Amino acid sequence: MKGFSLSIGRAGAPFHAAAHSHHPWPDVSLPAQESAWRDAAQLLDLKWKHVFGKVIPAAQCHVARVLNLPAASTVAFGPNTHSFVLRILSCFPSDKPVRVLTTTSEFHSFSRQLARLEEGGLVHVTRVSTEPFRSFESRFAEEAGKEGHDLVFFSQVFFDSGFRVHDLERIVRAVPSTEIFVVVDGYHGFMAVPTDLSAISGRAFYLAGGYKYAMAGEGVCFLHCPPGYGLRPRDTGWYAGFSGLETGGSGVPYASDGSRFLGATFDASGIYRFNAVQEWLQAEGWVVGKMLQHVRIVERVFLTELDRKDAPICTSDLLVPHEKWRGRFLAFRTRDAEKISAALAAQNIIVDYRGDRLRVGFGIYHTEDDAVRLARALSRG
Repeated sequence: MKGFSLSIGRAGAPFHAAAHSHHPWPDVSLPAQESAWRDAAQLLDLKWKHVFGKVIPAAQCHVARVLNLPAASTVAFGPNTHSFVLRILSCFPSDKPVRVLTTTSEFHSFSRQLARLEEGGLVHVTRVSTEPFRSFESRFAEEAGKEGHDLVFFSQVFFDSGFRVHDLERIVRAVPSTEIFVVVDGYHGFMAVPTDLSAISGRAFYLAGGYKYAMAGEGVCFLHCPPGYGLRPRDTGWYAGFSGLETGGSGVPYASDGSRFLGATFDASGIYRFNAVQEWLQAEGWVVGKMLQHVRIVERVFLTELDRKDAPICTSDLLVPHEKWRGRFLAFRTRDAEKISAALAAQNIIVDYRGDRLRVGFGIYHTEDDAVRLARALSRG
């Protein structure tokens, strides 16, 4: 399997149909990982000068290119999205609850933390249901247009359905005050669907990472930080003041670019992998639109074949049947989601489920024959 011979291309490897979850690591990520080790071993104290001087700037440029950001310096990297969520929340005054507008379908890195803060009366939360999907953008934009929010937080593509918000700008523009923070969780959008943030880059945060469609694994998440927002997070690590460590001075210094949202010491190997994968994708001509087009072809073959079989799921079970409104995975609503996932696992086939939603995600490593194979495996379930 070209590009993935060390993971899913090896003998005995499972049939992997969960590209939306733990994406297989491409072969080029191994020498990148080794390069991170060699740099740490050989550069010693100078390692961080190299990481901050070359490795991170290269990664920032890749993110800015993919998202069409006007400046790469607005991008901060961290080990996970949860750390950025905490840092954003720490930007608000501590003497009153933060008023949050969000949805019923945010991932746990945000929803769990928010629910816990809500228990303690530290936040007041308004949640808009993502379903019915057809009216979501209108309903959420209408709520976002009301006064009384401090933070508006929503996903570009929802993890529990695959529903995709098309008009990000509409929602961002609906927010009435420039004092209100807007955060787009792009974890299921980045490198999955074409994304142009140029029109809202000065107004909205964008949160994502490399674990899924960017194929770089864990430990390489990022936050695009719009200029002028969150200038002094209370949750802050020493890297946020890295430029001022040797100059001293009074007070707690922050940079004006995205590095103001940095934390503390972290494992940089994920950023090495991210750069290697991005360079490989560019060399192979795999832009985001082309990857999505490839996956759509595989999805269509799979769905067509599935409806021909006596399978426990079919196209009528799709939460988001229309491609225009779907991210890069298929979510089927079924009470047997766990059972189906287990039956496939017994055949050495990996999909996943969230409650009553069975999720199937194809990648650039899949072929039309793979789609037929998976449909046939389901028909035996």
